[in-house]
Amino acid sequence: QAQLVESGGGLVEPGGSLRLSCAASGFTFTSYDMHWYRQAPGKERELVASVSSTGSTTNYADSVKGRFTISRDNAKNTVYLQMNSLKPEDTAVFYCKADRILTLGGYKYEYYWGQGTQVTVSS
Repeated sequence: QAQLVESGGGLVEPGGSLRLSCAASGFTFTSYDMHWYRQAPGKERELVASVSSTGSTTNYADSVKGRFTISRDNAKNTVYLQMNSLKPEDTAVFYCKADRILTLGGYKYEYYWGQGTQVTVSS
């Protein structure tokens, strides 16, 4: 079955860096776009960054542009989120998501979520 496992979260001081990883298994990783979302306490889950299936296109939320970098290694079935210049407001549970749209013979949206990893930015 499809599985996404995030790792790399933790406690970091403001201005510090972390790199999150999300290892995929049980599905054809190269056919899916990959995304990082985050959810802070009391807030809705928000999209942070996306990378296309080939890795050629990336997009970022305005709040993380210039600080976060999403990338993927299709040989390792893994997507990464490099987070620099972290701020207390980046504190959240970070989730990895894989999705694709199939239009052959109809319309189908397929997606998978990871279990999340906690990132805490505090001094």
